[in-house]
Amino acid sequence: MGILITIIHVIVCFFLIAVVLLQSGKSGDLAAAFGGQGSQTAFGPRGAASVLTRATTWSAIIFMITSITLSIFAARRSGTPSSVFSNVKPSQTKSVPITPTAPQNQAPTQK
Repeated sequence: MGILITIIHVIVCFFLIAVVLLQSGKSGDLAAAFGGQGSQTAFGPRGAASVLTRATTWSAIIFMITSITLSIFAARRSGTPSSVFSNVKPSQTKSVPITPTAPQNQAPTQK
């Protein structure tokens, strides 16, 4: 099962890279934020989602699901529940309270 999800994950990775690189820019750069396109929105007009946009969205969703699934499989394969802090030893430093000392206000002696 893990091998199948890994294969799907790798295929989705390459597909996601290709789909993102195939998309054209929306031409909503910095000039559009200041009225360069003559629209009422801040980042330019938003048209209907194209096939590439939908493919990007779905491949990103599948990528996230397979990533989470693979991380769950990796945690179960190790046998013991692991944490980032499982190998960290607690510090053995002892805190010593500071004892306040009375300030010594000595006047300078005259000779």
